[in-house]
Amino acid sequence: MLYYMFNKPQGCVTARSDAVHRTVMDYFPKELAERLHPVGRLDKDTCGLLILTDDGDLDFRIMQPDRHVSKTYFFYSIGTMNDEKKQLLEKGVPMVGFTTGVASFTLQKEYRICELEKFMPAERRERYMRNPDGPAFSASLTIHEGKKHEVKRMLEAVGCRIFYLRRESIGSLQLDSSLAEGEYRELSDNEVDMLGNVDIDVSL
Repeated sequence: MLYYMFNKPQGCVTARSDAVHRTVMDYFPKELAERLHPVGRLDKDTCGLLILTDDGDLDFRIMQPDRHVSKTYFFYSIGTMNDEKKQLLEKGVPMVGFTTGVASFTLQKEYRICELEKFMPAERRERYMRNPDGPAFSASLTIHEGKKHEVKRMLEAVGCRIFYLRRESIGSLQLDSSLAEGEYRELSDNEVDMLGNVDIDVSL
């Protein structure tokens, strides 16, 4: 079996092929790309930890929402954070058709919007910079589900807008800080064991 850690850049899609956009598979040599598939997905504008493998069962074991495997994301957001919003994020945010599960939120640093200009997507930078002295912050959020756009939707529900999002970990497997965006490496035997023995919290 093959297991690779990939630091996905922004601007590419998590797919084996795409008629319009560059895909995560385009970063791998052909002989590997033909064998690997991405485990789960990250949005086009989301970067960070992505696992690619030829293990057909891994996706089910760690990425299905009902498995409750933790996934931690770092982000920059426009808006403000307070204790009331933090408690809502951690206890469960009402969404259309469901309420998010228990989460863990950590506020890291507060900024002015203009200080984070370099992290903003080019197509939205001009709009965000209309209020350069407005509030922004960095934070991390650990969730146990992984529904579509869940982290962004959770922050929007408390009046904040994420403009940079990076997945940092899946279970106890951390993104290798030495990997630049677009780089990959094989997982060690210990890291493969981390994925194979992820803790599944059935109480969530």
